Amino acid sequence: MELPPWLSSLSVPVLSAAVGGVIALLFLADYLRRKRAEVATISHLSTPPDPKPSAPSSKQAPPKKASQRSHLHHHSDKDANKKHHQLDLNTLKGHTDSVTALCFSSDSHNLATVCADGAIRVFRIDDTSSKSFKSLRINMHAGVHPTGIVFSDGASHVVVVGQALMGCSLYSYGDVSGKPVQGKPSLPEIHWEHQKIHGRESVLNLTSAIASYGSADGSTIVASCSEESEIKVWDGKTGKLLGAVETNQLKNNMAAISPNGRFLAAAAFTADVKVWEIVYSKDKSVKEVIKVMQLKGHKSAVTSLCFMPNSEQILTASKDGTIRIWNINVRYHLDEDPKTLKVFTIPLHDAKGVTCQYDHMSISPDGKILAVTSGSTLQWLCVETGSVLDTAERAHEGDITGIAWAPQSIPNGGVPSTILATAGDDRKVKLWLAPSVNAL
Repeated sequence: MELPPWLSSLSVPVLSAAVGGVIALLFLADYLRRKRAEVATISHLSTPPDPKPSAPSSKQAPPKKASQRSHLHHHSDKDANKKHHQLDLNTLKGHTDSVTALCFSSDSHNLATVCADGAIRVFRIDDTSSKSFKSLRINMHAGVHPTGIVFSDGASHVVVVGQALMGCSLYSYGDVSGKPVQGKPSLPEIHWEHQKIHGRESVLNLTSAIASYGSADGSTIVASCSEESEIKVWDGKTGKLLGAVETNQLKNNMAAISPNGRFLAAAAFTADVKVWEIVYSKDKSVKEVIKVMQLKGHKSAVTSLCFMPNSEQILTASKDGTIRIWNINVRYHLDEDPKTLKVFTIPLHDAKGVTCQYDHMSISPDGKILAVTSGSTLQWLCVETGSVLDTAERAHEGDITGIAWAPQSIPNGGVPSTILATAGDDRKVKLWLAPSVNAL
């Protein structure tokens, strides 16, 4: 029977495809057979005929594990050294985010902190060796992140600066000492507040002092330093604005008030430090804030400064790699200029040998030890000689955000001791024992 023309034309390509498929399968089967033979041959060659020679190779693995254990042990030792610096006494726990600032009360019994988690915490420090510390937590308004804090009226009130989307505000909280009222713990209340104290600008730091100079009434004076060129002075108890000054520079770095409440100094974009006097009237109130002197001598911007406890000298640290001690106890009204008493070279260098910049500096209550920070490194210097008393590299696992000396001694295991507190990005607040100056 003759096939239809369309079926005949179709059968040829179909038959060709079928034959091609069979041939491809044959080639693939032969290829797989040869690969299995090669694998079997390689496996046979790699397997020693005598199991005894394999013993050394089986014994070579443990040294590798031992090496790993040794490395881990060394690493843990390094961590232990970092965590247990000889001056590192204790760590305050409970913060869930970066700690942005801290300060001691005038009696040193309370340490207040502010944290990026939106909370203010006040810790009771009776002995730095305690296993735990009682604390009071105050949650700020939603969307407000506290960035600075100072005590007012001894240990009972705190003034806090909070950063929000539209600017910074200032709040005063009372009864933060946590003393019970009629058998129940008192709840802190906002005594006063000011919104957008520097417009939309951020506040770099808060500084305060008890006004004791001249006719001052002993009230707490607070200054807020904006990130641009404005600094405002406030009454810590009432919240009254006492004065405002302009540094007339592109950017502020920080500001500080002298311990007696007389002077206000600012470190800013240029190498010069401007100093104002807070003038008190006969009725003990603040009359005005006037510029009285300028510290000239650094060759580059001043990154940090602090006053000596006697309020008559200022210490400054600059990007030019030096620390200067200035005498400001001069008759400026007779055009007598402040004088440089000492110049020290910053002794801290990075891995490349470049001089580090100090981010924070604070003087001990006796005026003998200068605590400074750069990144995560904490260092103690002798004020008299500028020499290094001790250094804690990686004192925190992140940058150090603030430091504060306890104004009075605190027991450490029952022994009255000079204590420094540090805050960091690592959610920790640490307590440190002051090094001995006589160790030099």
